[in-house]
Amino acid sequence: MAHFNEESRELAVKVVYYGPALSGKTTNLHALYQKMDPRVRGRLMTLDTKDDRTLFFDMMPVFFRTPGGVKVKIKLYTVPGQVMHESTRRIVLQGSDAVAFVADARTSETASTLAYWKDLLRNLEANGLDPRSLPLVIQKNKLDLEGVRDDDFADLPRAPKVPVIPARAIQGEGVLETLGALLSLCYRDLDRSLGLARRFAMTEKEFLGAVLSRVEVR
Repeated sequence: MAHFNEESRELAVKVVYYGPALSGKTTNLHALYQKMDPRVRGRLMTLDTKDDRTLFFDMMPVFFRTPGGVKVKIKLYTVPGQVMHESTRRIVLQGSDAVAFVADARTSETASTLAYWKDLLRNLEANGLDPRSLPLVIQKNKLDLEGVRDDDFADLPRAPKVPVIPARAIQGEGVLETLGALLSLCYRDLDRSLGLARRFAMTEKEFLGAVLSRVEVR
C-alpha cells in the first residue's frame, strides 16, 4: 500500500506491470523511460536472462513535488512473464498500489492472456489485495500486428469498470495513456484513504500533471 511519511511529507506509490512473457511489459517501461525528463527519472534497472527477457523486475522511480509541498515517488516495476516465475511475480506484487495488465491482443494469445489474468487475481489475493477495488487497467498491446482480436477481452473475469487502453508499445503508442489512466485511478484511491485533496491540497489534475508534464509527447 502507498506509504506516506508525515514528517518528510513524502508519498511512495508502487505501480506494477503484469502479464504474459513477451506481452510488452518491459517495452512499456523502456518507452516511458525514454520519454521522461532525465532530471526527474531514476535509474532504470533491468535484470535479464541469457535470452534477454526480464528475469526479476525493472524499477524506475519517478520523483516530483506537488504544489502543496508533498514529494511523490512513483516506482514502476515489471514482473517476469515466464511460467516458472510465479512465486517471483507474487513477491513483486506485494504492496502494489496499482496494476497495469499488459496483454498481447492477438487471438493466438487468448489462452495465455486468460491464464495470466487468473494468475494475477490469485497473486493479488495471496497478497491481501482486492482486485475489485485495486486500481487496475488492461493494456491491449501489439495492435500493430496481424490477427488481433476484435473484443476488449470479454473472456476475462473482471469488473466491467476496468479500462482497456489500446497500444502499440513498441512504437511508444498507448504507453503514456496507460500510465495516465492508471495514475488517475490510483489518485482517487489514495485520496479516499489518505485525503490528498483535503489534507495536502493535492488535486487529481496536479497529481497527474506533475507526472505527465515531465514526459515528452512526440
